[in-house]
Amino acid sequence: MTVLTRPERRRPAPPPLRVDLRRVLLAGIVLWAVALVVSVVLLTLGRDASQTAVTCAVGILLGGLGLLWERSHRAAYRGEE
Repeated sequence: MTVLTRPERRRPAPPPLRVDLRRVLLAGIVLWAVALVVSVVLLTLGRDASQTAVTCAVGILLGGLGLLWERSHRAAYRGEE
């Protein structure tokens, strides 16, 4: 309860982790691509997975946009300005 009533007694926040966003985004795109392949296979087998396939395609598209953002802001988020 002391932490709530006296915020100055809190421990300092840890420094943020330095990550390579490009790797994270590429991993996400790969996972969306695998899910897209699975949903296309389900579509060919006669299952109704069209909404899933569209969702996966949008995930890949958003990941690509994220890669574009990462490339243009790489120095800023890495603290290399």
